[in-house]
Amino acid sequence: MTGQGRGETSTAAGSVVTEIRSVNNRGLKIILRTSDSVSEFEPKMEALVRQHLHRGSVTVQVRFTPPPGADLPRINADVVRSYAEQLAQVADSLAMGDAVTSTNIDLAHLMQMPGVLESPSAGSQNRSSDEKALAAKWSLVQESIESALDRFKQMRSDEAIAMAESIEQDMTLIQARCEEIAKRTPQVVARYQERLRERIEKALSENGLSAGDPVDLIREVQLFADRSDISEELTRLGSHLGLMRGVLAGDSAETASSESGSRGEAVGRKLDFIIQELNRETNTIGSKAGDAEIAEHVVEIKCAIERMRELVQNLE
Repeated sequence: MTGQGRGETSTAAGSVVTEIRSVNNRGLKIILRTSDSVSEFEPKMEALVRQHLHRGSVTVQVRFTPPPGADLPRINADVVRSYAEQLAQVADSLAMGDAVTSTNIDLAHLMQMPGVLESPSAGSQNRSSDEKALAAKWSLVQESIESALDRFKQMRSDEAIAMAESIEQDMTLIQARCEEIAKRTPQVVARYQERLRERIEKALSENGLSAGDPVDLIREVQLFADRSDISEELTRLGSHLGLMRGVLAGDSAETASSESGSRGEAVGRKLDFIIQELNRETNTIGSKAGDAEIAEHVVEIKCAIERMRELVQNLE
């Protein structure tokens, strides 16, 4: 199923924006795109998404923005002090007197010396390894992802309702076509009997023979009726349609009462299996009936089944 959702969370520690998008896929494929500062949480992110989603090709983009000023270079005061002391010592050794003192040292030049300016990550290396700091950052990321998932699932829920309505329309069409086939079936046997009688009478007349035993005709018609009997297939088709409606209705009730990801996954696969059974029975009807009008109904049924298959394969 397709869908998208966006979640944003901000605290004093920074802000996280999560965007989730999905396109149809029979299984679950997760593509993560994260900022370097939160890439260490990618296994947790994927596990969190898998708790809520079970089908679709899902792209999850997570962007972390530190608080203002947190990414500015930091001045290592110890390094600056060391440079100043060394300059004073050099001045003393060269008998320069007061030529180099703490008051005339150019700090702007010292800022250009190696090691004076440090990246934020270098200055906070100990804090990044601190368990509390990591837990706080993950809590921020988790809240953002869950917010995006809530909006994402709401959009999917709306789409699922529309899909269920479309499936119901196709099931109604199939049921109506099955009723037409059931009405047509007795006529097929009667027409076969009439055509067979005409061919036999014509063959006997052309060869100057008398009429044969009508029992043979009846036996042949009965054999044809047995071979072309599709009553069981029609009954099973109706049963499968009832089962499919029950699964859809049960899933709707479950969704209204609680969130159940495992059930959502099972519903999609169960409906996929029922679709296969519908297709199998329809193929059998088409091969056994041997009637042009029934064949037209079979084509319409198979088109409806194919439409349902495309929806069911992506239903969660």
